[in-house]
Amino acid sequence: MKEIVGIRFKSVGKIYYFSPGDIRANAGDYAIVETVRGVECGEVVIPNRQIEDDQLASPLKPIIRIATDADMKTVEKNKQREKDAFRICEEKIKFRKLKMNLVDVECTFDNNKLLFYFTAENRVDFRELVKDLAAVFRTRIELRQIGVRDEAKILGGLGICGREFCCKGYMGDFQPVSIKMAKEQGLSLNPTKISGTCGRLMCCLKNEQNAYEELLKITPKVGALVVTPDGDKGRVEDSNLITGKLRIKTDKSEVPVTLDRSEVKLLKDAEIRVNKDELKALKNLEDK
Repeated sequence: MKEIVGIRFKSVGKIYYFSPGDIRANAGDYAIVETVRGVECGEVVIPNRQIEDDQLASPLKPIIRIATDADMKTVEKNKQREKDAFRICEEKIKFRKLKMNLVDVECTFDNNKLLFYFTAENRVDFRELVKDLAAVFRTRIELRQIGVRDEAKILGGLGICGREFCCKGYMGDFQPVSIKMAKEQGLSLNPTKISGTCGRLMCCLKNEQNAYEELLKITPKVGALVVTPDGDKGRVEDSNLITGKLRIKTDKSEVPVTLDRSEVKLLKDAEIRVNKDELKALKNLEDK
């Protein structure tokens, strides 16, 4: 067992473990720690706790100290520096006529590095831009090209449901989302219906997948062979996983009948597959 403290550096971001040593940290405290990017200030979200050694992927870095009032003033100054850096970087991008869109700027607590996040359709040669920025800020400059999902998480916004983006509101990490999930959930494979504002598959498909997988276990799929309460054999033409209603075409009638899944006996279930044409047409929606 090892004692850890969980800290994150963004309001909704990944939680990183650090070794507290003799420090007692409470949830809501801010702590100064050393990371791969340099010295950072993060919020304690998991107070001192014992966990199994096998849950740790690498040795823990120690917490330097609980943030003081002076440290928090430094954080505020850094936020203003980030705003200034964003404005200046946009001016330099425009001057260099680079085809890139600046999304965010981060300044490490110790002012040792400025990180600029941007999106671009293609690779960008930003070597001259780095020189321009280094000349202005006199510190290490790092530019990172990010995907549209990351851009949506940083900028935020409202989804088609009217609520805040899941990635911005509570998701620490992105989970893989696939076309097959949309197919299994009975959704129309229309890009405008299954993609979010970022242009990629909606995160809520992953959030709801477990519930749909349980419903698929008890609901005959489209194409399944079943027996109705009257003893007639039929094939499922439509299946509503939420309501449990099935539209069945029997051998004895040209008119389909609607029955509840609990009323039929399953003889042979069908499989849900995404054909190659559908997968090829929508493959770009899965990209990060």
